[in-house]
Amino acid sequence: MRKVVLSFVITLVVVIVFAYGGWRSLQSYLDTPLNLTQPRIVMVESGSSFNRVARRLAADGVMEKPDWFAFFVRIKKAGHLLKAGEYELVPGTTPKTLLAQLIAGKIITYNFSIIEGSTFSQLREQLKANEQIKFTLENQSDAQLMAYLGLEGQHPEGMFLADTYQFHRGMSDFDLLKRANALLLSELDKAWQERAKELPYTSAYEALIMASIVEKETALSSERPSIAGVFVQRLNKGMKLQTDPTVIYGMGDRYKGNIRRADLRRPTPYNTYTISGLPPTPIAMVGREAILAALHPEKGKWLYFVAKGDGSHQFSATLAEHNRAVKQYQLKRRSDYRSSPDQ
Repeated sequence: MRKVVLSFVITLVVVIVFAYGGWRSLQSYLDTPLNLTQPRIVMVESGSSFNRVARRLAADGVMEKPDWFAFFVRIKKAGHLLKAGEYELVPGTTPKTLLAQLIAGKIITYNFSIIEGSTFSQLREQLKANEQIKFTLENQSDAQLMAYLGLEGQHPEGMFLADTYQFHRGMSDFDLLKRANALLLSELDKAWQERAKELPYTSAYEALIMASIVEKETALSSERPSIAGVFVQRLNKGMKLQTDPTVIYGMGDRYKGNIRRADLRRPTPYNTYTISGLPPTPIAMVGREAILAALHPEKGKWLYFVAKGDGSHQFSATLAEHNRAVKQYQLKRRSDYRSSPDQ
């Protein structure tokens, strides 16, 4: 009987020793960095398993003992927690931290910026050129695209907020546009509710049109309320806006870099030298600052402005003052003249 008990004890001790040794080996394995000398991108497709990910890393020479990794996943009962996406593995990543990263879904995030003052056609080209975005709208006309977004009958210009959007690889152009439109409407509605009094707009959309003109006229944040103030003053006095960016937009493909006198006389729905009031739609994408400027314009006596050639503008209250400014800054342009400020 004693021999049986002794034999059992010895066997139990051996099992415990081996189990302890195996556990220590597993822990050592889990805390040993993967074979990475530089960051590596790993794409985990929807429906993948931890086992598949481990074997792919093993085949690439990144992970040793993929079965041990799979065993650890089973111990943690984490097999159903894998999140699809694009992951960056950096030197120092261990099997343990890799599992935590895959469970947490710490996916690579990209940025996409809709540029203030850009047009919708430029935005479409920008989306198409982005390799991380899934391009799905290539064969859609502007009208079809807007209907697809639930905005049937609406003009696309200005309907997507100029901002920077974070996204993961594979996000569709449709989803990004949907987000940008929703944010635009939210920001516009909020600003409209808090607008200044006695503005010459009948709707938030008219304010958006004004914001787009302001956006195209200046890239200086400090000048946006002043530019908006000039245009609001002119509208209130029944004066034509006479702003070149609207003329350029109305010219479309006919614009080759210069506006001639004939272009200023040629009627289009957007030529504010020939029409009264605002053009029918925005002429560009706008950011928050332009929206706020349109709805909180600077109150002043200015009715005119002209580019000074350093990216800023000279404001004038009378036509005589304006003509003198035009002579100073436009007819005798400086050698380093530029219409936009240095970035």
